[in-house]
Amino acid sequence: MTAQTPAALVLEDGRIFRGEAFGSEGSCLGEVVFSTGMTGYQETLTDPSYHRQIVVSTAPQIGNTGWNDEDDESQRIWVAGYVVRDPARNPSSWRASRSLPEELRRQGVVGVSGVDTRALTRHIRERGAMRAGIFSGAALGTDREMIDRVNAEQGMLGADLAGDVSTDEPYVVPAVGERRLTVAALDLGIKSNTPRLMAERGIETHVLPLSTPFERIRELAPDGVFLSNGPGDPATAEHATELTRQVLRHRMPLFGICFGNQILGRALGRETYKLPYGHRGVNIPVIDAETGRVAITAQNHGFAVRGEPGERFDTEFGRAMVSHHCANDGAVEGLRLLDTPAFSVQYHPEAAAGPHDAAPLFDSFVRMMSEAR
Repeated sequence: MTAQTPAALVLEDGRIFRGEAFGSEGSCLGEVVFSTGMTGYQETLTDPSYHRQIVVSTAPQIGNTGWNDEDDESQRIWVAGYVVRDPARNPSSWRASRSLPEELRRQGVVGVSGVDTRALTRHIRERGAMRAGIFSGAALGTDREMIDRVNAEQGMLGADLAGDVSTDEPYVVPAVGERRLTVAALDLGIKSNTPRLMAERGIETHVLPLSTPFERIRELAPDGVFLSNGPGDPATAEHATELTRQVLRHRMPLFGICFGNQILGRALGRETYKLPYGHRGVNIPVIDAETGRVAITAQNHGFAVRGEPGERFDTEFGRAMVSHHCANDGAVEGLRLLDTPAFSVQYHPEAAAGPHDAAPLFDSFVRMMSEAR
């Protein structure tokens, strides 16, 4: 039996969790967060919303289905590091082309296995998401050295990250079959499944860089505008927020998800704030304020819009309401304008991975655009 390379997850408050190297050896720094999804680790790791985050999987066994070339949600793994309890020795899936640790090594992603992830998750729930680092092999130092490196890292509050993950050049995802509608999608960290689901509904999606000026959107003359998910503190996304205000002033139909929900909130004059440890997983219940229906949703966010369940408020663009909230903690999970064609949700209707309870929201966007025509 080969000897395992020692590794350690070091938190800014001085807590250290020791294990073995998983994936690449070396070091990484970021914000440590936990995800409660029992499946979908490939989609999680390639979700741009996880940029600069060290992800802890609360499910104990990870890697059973290996890694394939179809389920990536972007062109690369975006997590800063990965923490698991019990990695699979060998993948077991007809779709797998290689193992998870092979892919982590191929992309230079540092991880740690053998960690007591139950104790770690409880610690994060009690103390909140915080700065952390993974160190293995030659990068292991004294406890004091590693803690000092972690505390020298910038926190997530005030982090401007959407520009890091946005596309450099615009591209088009064509509609499947006949083109019914055209959407301009602002890429704040978009997942591949989003334009794919739009394409299935006859939408041609123009994915645009974060820096795109409003004049370019007007030139495209889209039927609607989409604000994608993404990483970082929404308070830093001033260009996206002002762009959203211009879209609303011109009464272009608008749909936002996750980071896009926070951007719409700020465009409406609402504050955003950092959650203690965020919502991350594929099993989070959300309540529709008007119908009382509950949807089980996929989520990944550390910030939220300030507001109360069902709250109605006035904006520059007319009346608006908090349309959805989280059943667990009451956090705002959706916004809707009542006099302007715009709405958003904090969760992920495109799933990937996760439940499909919220997929009809894309149909709502189609109806909104069709009516506006």
